Amino acid sequence: MATYIIYLLIIGLVAGALARLLLPGRDPIGLLGTVVLGVVGSFVGGFLGDEIQLHHWSHSFHTSGLLWSVLGSLIVLGVARLTTHGRA
Repeated sequence: MATYIIYLLIIGLVAGALARLLLPGRDPIGLLGTVVLGVVGSFVGGFLGDEIQLHHWSHSFHTSGLLWSVLGSLIVLGVARLTTHGRA
């Protein structure tokens, strides 16, 4: 279980960092915020991939899972920017 949590945090960090790099703009969320962005984005991307049946849950690493995680992180980051525009 601890290995799975570490794996989840690493994938979250990678997905969140890639989303922040791909979506230009300033995001003052720090390292922990980037991990949370990536983890939430992974859930969103996994849900979307499962709904359109292009990605299925698996307990092993797949490139498509990382791509869906980044896509989900981009969606979450975009929504966060739209809802908090001018507040930060």
